[in-house]
Parts: sequence; C-alpha cells; structure tokens
Amino acid sequence: MKNIRNIAIIAHVDHGKTTLVDALLKQTKTKLHKDIIDTSLIMDSNELEKERGITIFSKNASVSYSGVKINIIDTPGHADFGGEVERVLKLADGCLLLIDAREGPMPQTRFVLKQALKMGLKIIVVVNKIDKADSRTDYAVNKTFDLFIELGANEAAAYFPIVYASGKKGLAGDKPTLDTMSDITPVFEAILKYIPEPQGDETKSLQMLVTSTSPDNFKGRLATGRIFEGKLFANQEIIHISAFGAKNKYKLTSLMTFEGLEKVDCKEAFAGDIVAMSGIPNITIGETVTDNMDTPALPLLSIEEPTVRMTFGVNTSPFAGREGEFKTSRQIQERLFKAVEEDVALRMENNTSTGWTIAGRGELHLSILIERLRREGYEFQVSRPQVIEKIVGGKVLTPYEKVYIEVPEQFSGSVMRKMGLRHAQLIDMTSLEGIVTMEFIATTKELFGYRSEFISDTKGLGIFNAGFYEFGPDTQKGVERNSGSLVAHEDGITKLYALTGIQDRGTLFIGPGMSVYKGQVIGQNSRAGDISVNVCKEKAQTNHRSSGEGTSAHFDSPRIMGLEASVQYINDDEFVEVTPKNIRIRKIDLH
Repeated sequence: MKNIRNIAIIAHVDHGKTTLVDALLKQTKTKLHKDIIDTSLIMDSNELEKERGITIFSKNASVSYSGVKINIIDTPGHADFGGEVERVLKLADGCLLLIDAREGPMPQTRFVLKQALKMGLKIIVVVNKIDKADSRTDYAVNKTFDLFIELGANEAAAYFPIVYASGKKGLAGDKPTLDTMSDITPVFEAILKYIPEPQGDETKSLQMLVTSTSPDNFKGRLATGRIFEGKLFANQEIIHISAFGAKNKYKLTSLMTFEGLEKVDCKEAFAGDIVAMSGIPNITIGETVTDNMDTPALPLLSIEEPTVRMTFGVNTSPFAGREGEFKTSRQIQERLFKAVEEDVALRMENNTSTGWTIAGRGELHLSILIERLRREGYEFQVSRPQVIEKIVGGKVLTPYEKVYIEVPEQFSGSVMRKMGLRHAQLIDMTSLEGIVTMEFIATTKELFGYRSEFISDTKGLGIFNAGFYEFGPDTQKGVERNSGSLVAHEDGITKLYALTGIQDRGTLFIGPGMSVYKGQVIGQNSRAGDISVNVCKEKAQTNHRSSGEGTSAHFDSPRIMGLEASVQYINDDEFVEVTPKNIRIRKIDLH
C-alpha cells in the first residue's frame, strides 16, 4: 500500500492539464497503444474533446516511478462539468493544481480548488507555461496564495509546495528558469514527497466507492472506484449496497487495475488502489461494494444542484424520421436514462406530454449532451433552456453566476454596455498592458445567449468564463430577444432569386438549394415580430426575359447556425430540431 499515490490534476480550462499528463506518461515510458503514440493529446481521446480542445470526461491513467504506482486522474476545468470534478476528487489523496504563468488563477481554478480544500486534500501548485514570452511567475504565485487565503485554507494548505514547469516541452524544476531544467522528474519527486500515501487497512472488511460506470461490449457494465478498506480478489463473491440501502450478492466476472491508459486484469487489489470491475448489472455512481453484510455503506456522493433545464422530445417536424437512426420515444428515453446514470450532475426531472425534462449545470453541459446524442445517430427536438429556481421561505431564488471577462481595451466599452443591459453587477476591474479584466455577478437567465454575442463583439479575442455563484433573490428581469424570425411560408427547395429578394429583411440562416418546410425558421428578422416569407419562389420566364437575367444581384453569405448558436437563439415558441445531418430551428406551431 505504501507504493501507491492517488492524485487529481485540477486547473482552469486551457491551463495545460492534459498536456502535462501526456508529458508524465511519455517520460515514464508508459506502455501506450500504437494508435495514440503520435497524437498530441493522449488523454483527450473523445472526438468532441479534440474538436473543442477541452476536457469533458475525467479519465484515469497510472505511471510507475521509482517503484511507486501513481494513479493520475485528469479532470475537466469547465464549471459546467463540475459534477465530474466533485466525483473524481473522492479517488484522490492530493492534487496537482496547475496555474498558467501569465494568467494566474482563473474562475474555474477557484471552483475546483474550493472542492479540493473542502475534502482536505494536499495540494502542490504547478506554475505551468513558464516558456511563454509574457509569463509572470511571481504574479501567478502571489495571486494563487491570495486565492488560498480567500477560500479559507488552513496554514498547512496555504504554504503550498511549488513546481515550475513547461508541460509542452516536458520540463520542470524548483526555479522558474528553463535553462536549469532537464526533464519532468521534479513533478514526480514532489508527488512522492508531499502527497500522502492512501489510508486504509487491508485486514478490515472491504469498502469500495464507485465513482464512474461505463458500458463494455464483452464484460457488461464496468464500475470504477477506489478501495477504502480491505482487499478485493478476482471472481470474489461481493455485496452491492444500492443508493436505497438494498444489499444484493453478486460474483465478480472481472477485476482490473490501470496501467498507463489501459485497464489490465489483476488477481487482487488492496486498500488505496483504484480498480474497475464487472459482474454487478445495475450498479451506479456513488454506491458501495463490500464483502460483509454488516459493513455499512460509504456516504453517497453529494453533488451541487443543476441550474438549467431543457425539454427533449421526439422529432415532430415534417422531415421527422428521414435523417436519424434512432428516433422513437423508447430509443430516446433509454439513451437519456443511460446519460443520467453516467453523469452525476445531470438530472431527469419528469416526463411531460412534450417529452423529458433534463437538468444540468449550464448551457454548455446540455449542449455537449445533445451533440453526443446527435453523433450517435439520434434524432429529436429540444426546447429553449430554462433556469431552475427554488422557493425558500416563500421567496423565489434564482441562480447567479460569477462572470470573468478578459478583453483587449478597445472592446471593453461594448462589453460594459452589454453586461449593463443584463443588469450585471461589476465587482472588479483591472487594466494591464492593454488587456482589461472584469468580474461581474449576473443572473443565469440574463446571461443566456450572451456567449455568441460576446465572440462577435470582441472579434474572437475575448475570454469569457462563468461559474455558478449562489442562489439569490429573483430580480424578475430577463433578456428577451428584441427581434422576430423569418419563417418559411411553404414546403420546398430554397431558391437564390427568392433569398436575394428577402435578405434585406434581416439575417438569413440558410442558402439556396436547401429543403425547407412550412414553419421552419430560416433567418432573424431585423425588427420585432415574425414574418412569413416565400423562399421557394422562382423567377418567372417570359418571351422577353430569360430565367438567367438579373442574376447579378449580390447574395450575402448566410449565418450558419450551429447547435449552441441555435439553442441560444430560440424563443419560448420555437424548437431546435436535431438530427445527425442537420440542425434546424422551427416554430412549435407550424401553421
């Protein structure tokens, strides 16, 4: 047991967690699958993660250094995936907290650090990206110390050990100078020196907490978790304690431990190790596995409540069933049940006449779920996101978010104006070297749809981050879209002649040659109220005019609406139709 260390890597989005894990794996010559040796980010293996450059699902890996097995857990940095972070920190005895040498601690750093300190984990600060020309290592360290104090860290936690690193180059050291660094070894040395070995007695009855489940085509349902007490053998008879306290006996069909990124079969595992097992058909996250009927269950995982919900329903448009492989209510419901089981931060609230209400941490959290289902071949429709409010002492409380914005100086006025329209409260503002940093508190419902506006307002140069702050009094204010939609007047194929004629009415979302149906939203009106437009009209031919005449009229490129843009755009009387091939916006009432 002395030869195990369990660490989680926590940080803000894009501060280099996954890159550092790759460096650790490569330097210890960990056995890697031939397909991934040449890839740049070994841990971000999911297709969506590669596209967006963010970690969404936490993953386990292990490396061996000086005869010690180090279990590494890579966690997401985005607050919308905080459920993943809260869950996997249960596996760890300590954390590597990555801080960007230029930016210092950021909003999501605060979120994950708060959870780690609450659990009493030992924290090593790794100041990463010191090879950048504009790095400010002293600033980053001072700001990190301030954050520890602000979050109420005790004296032992506040005097944290520091390692300086460049994850990209695979270098680390005690001083922020690249010349003196030779490899990533100082990170390993710090882990062995400061991270405590796991507590637990292998002579006691078995207690294992399940922190994730995943399907396996050959072994059935795999449950991954940490053994807190006792030991576990392959093919052992065990007792599964459900969330409701029911105890059932099962026999393990496989027992695996982690080596590199692979799960490998093992004969036994002891207190402190992280293992995966199969043989319990209906096990879910947060439940306990033991070998004695008298052993109590470990405390269930407590996860912060979701703040946003959406209704998922069967596609009811005229194009229903044409593009998706899975489109029946039974297929969609089964997949949503599975998603809720796999992600502890998702909730399935209730079935309504229009579908299933799914609640999550934020717009991004739910958008990722929708995108995953779409890529798996599902076809369905979703409603506009709604915030989840609660009533305490007869008062309605609504979720508030802390918003962190960093923009070049020339865009700060535009951001201040837009946030003012959303009744956001400015709590901090600093300017350094032409970059303005602002912190706001705003209600979740008033921030809906602002991310896409922010990107265009700042020409893609701004950084926008928001995380749940608290439930507070409802201001009864919300931001409504002040423009209507351009709605197709009939079924058919869009024509360039018709689109050129109506493009002055607003912004079009589609180009010529597209199949549309009556009631489909094809653009945004420049004024309030919806307009029904004929986008399938052809230019009439006569004896005097050929159909090609007058085609010199300029047609502006349409604004292509992706999934997140569509979800942010719709009003209460609109749906987003999601299929593997297309994303369409439509009116709920098509007539």
